[in-house]
Amino acid sequence: MAKEKIKEIKITQFKSAIGSPIGQKLTIKALGIKKLNHSAVHKATPQILGMVNKVRHLVVVEDV
Repeated sequence: MAKEKIKEIKITQFKSAIGSPIGQKLTIKALGIKKLNHSAVHKATPQILGMVNKVRHLVVVEDV
């Protein structure tokens, strides 16, 4: 059996979370993004993709 390589994504915050609901702020923090223009690399699991979908208006996602 060949193992599938899980794709990695780079998530960069480009818009401030000020004024966003607390759930979105906590999601940004859980993704490991500390401040504006900061990036984090994660494997593209369903859990991470769901978190990214919740804050898609605040972040940019790129394939690595």
